[in-house]
Amino acid sequence: MKTTTEELLAFVAVIDSGSITAAAETLQQTVSGVSRALSRLEHKLDATLVRRTTRRLQLTDEGELFLVRARAILAAMEDAEESIARQRQRPAGRLRVDAASPFMLHCVVPYVRAFSLAYPEITLELSSNERVVDLMEQRVDIAIRIGALQDSTLHARALGSSRLRILASPAYLAEHGEPRTVAELRRHRLIGFTAPESLNDWPVSPDSIGDRDASAFVRIVPAMSASSGETVRQLVLGGNGIACLATFMTRSDVEGGRLRTVMDAALLDVRQPISAVFYQSASMAGRARAFLDFLAARLMV
Repeated sequence: MKTTTEELLAFVAVIDSGSITAAAETLQQTVSGVSRALSRLEHKLDATLVRRTTRRLQLTDEGELFLVRARAILAAMEDAEESIARQRQRPAGRLRVDAASPFMLHCVVPYVRAFSLAYPEITLELSSNERVVDLMEQRVDIAIRIGALQDSTLHARALGSSRLRILASPAYLAEHGEPRTVAELRRHRLIGFTAPESLNDWPVSPDSIGDRDASAFVRIVPAMSASSGETVRQLVLGGNGIACLATFMTRSDVEGGRLRTVMDAALLDVRQPISAVFYQSASMAGRARAFLDFLAARLMV
């Protein structure tokens, strides 16, 4: 007997969700129905794909091999269905997008209305996390990540890059003066991040103004710190000190005169890459492509 799509979906859902119960919820089926589909698949293949214990599910060697093929088959089916759907209708369905709160607030939210007008059949679900999320665990279709990518199992699309700048409010600078050297900078109230520590390495030459050694950074000691870039931005806007932030979240503040850049002569040209990451199935979805094309065309970084 040949394997059915229902059985493939059940198998992949069980692995992705971590349990038969969670897979049943994802597929909107009964637990017994998913369990039977998985058992039928193993019977047809004459192989045990998943070892079941009271605490967890574990793929066998045969299961790992078959999972790769099952994902490819389901992705190809989804792509074929999307191709036909695009010929007769606009992209539709739910699209879950995750990004750190600064990027979400400054680079996604401003364009949501325009996107919804262009693609009214797509339902956006937006979430914000300061940490790197597990796409499967959080049921996220697309995650926007700032900085170098680490997870090689994900597909990625580059959206651009954003330069780091050192900034303060005009009110703060009027009261405390403007630093022009690293020594002067260290005497100011500096606002940094609680984690990771690398965010407190500022791209400014430690030796002298105008030194453009791209390997040189200055580790600052924050007078105050926060976990969110948006919180740091608000602290700087409130005149609490000087911070190093990306231009994607501060460009309008500088253009509007609410913030000023400092130490420009000693600043290194360091840019953080901005990428969208997703699993193969998301890359095949018309709604995901529509969203990324729309965002990339409007992103001011």
